[in-house]
Amino acid sequence: MKNLNKILISLISLSALAACAPESQETNEETDTVSPEEEKLSVVTTFYPVYEFTDQVAGDHADIEMMITGGTDVHHYEPSARDMAMINDADVFIYSSDEMETWVPTMLESLDNDELIVVEQAGEVVQETLDDASEEDEHEEEEAQSHGVDPHVWLDPVLVQEQVETVKDTFAEIDSEHSEDYTANAEAYQSELQELHDEFEAAFSDAGQRRFVTQHEAFGYLARRYDLEQMAVGGLSTEVEVSPSRIAEINQLVEEYDIPVIYFQEGANSAIAETVANETGAEVAELYSLEFLPAAVEDDGQGYIEAMRRNLEALEMSIQ
Repeated sequence: MKNLNKILISLISLSALAACAPESQETNEETDTVSPEEEKLSVVTTFYPVYEFTDQVAGDHADIEMMITGGTDVHHYEPSARDMAMINDADVFIYSSDEMETWVPTMLESLDNDELIVVEQAGEVVQETLDDASEEDEHEEEEAQSHGVDPHVWLDPVLVQEQVETVKDTFAEIDSEHSEDYTANAEAYQSELQELHDEFEAAFSDAGQRRFVTQHEAFGYLARRYDLEQMAVGGLSTEVEVSPSRIAEINQLVEEYDIPVIYFQEGANSAIAETVANETGAEVAELYSLEFLPAAVEDDGQGYIEAMRRNLEALEMSIQ
């Protein structure tokens, strides 16, 4: 009986202690169980434009990592052990296209994350644009096939809006609790992109000289959107050495059309552009392909929109 009384007293004491426990302790335990940080999506992106467009949609609801920084060649990137570990722990992996990050399909085969959601942000846009080109002009199709598929789709502000929509749809589906936020973020950024598009259209609408010369053939989408003609010294690949005959051909075109500026890509060796400029009397200027965010833009705390506005200013030196 004494033992029974002791047990009853102990139970009563424990109940009393529980009743007297501060409410904040209970709240803290619940907060520790489901913290806002744990609710965030874990997202890995490949390179700058993919990161930028994803971040604009995600807002505060995702932790986003970017694999490739600086001037690293995106086409021939080799994922590190850290990259693989990061993706294996992620909820979502987002890249631009198989044409841009050619190494992604092989990398995905070696992952251990069966629940990973993979998003090819611009894959459909690249294919649709190629299909449209082939329907409109057989010659243009031959050009596309001979030079490869241009993957620089992010240089067209209108097509970027489609990429933003793809990210929004993905996030809204897997995190429906915040779908309204994703939609609002996407619409706000798409509005900025539309404004940027309008600025490009207004700047070039009455231009009489619509040709521009680039060192690297990276600006086809931008040229097509605004009815411009890109004349590239080299091709889509930066690794192909430009022949003297090609430089002579470009020199002739520059003089024939009185082209005032030769553009080179940020982070690239400008020797070819300078060679053409020296032989024709043209100037040399930088044009952002935005495979990474230029330091001058990043230092100002700006991103894609501002970088593209600087591209517009640069192009206005030639498109007149």
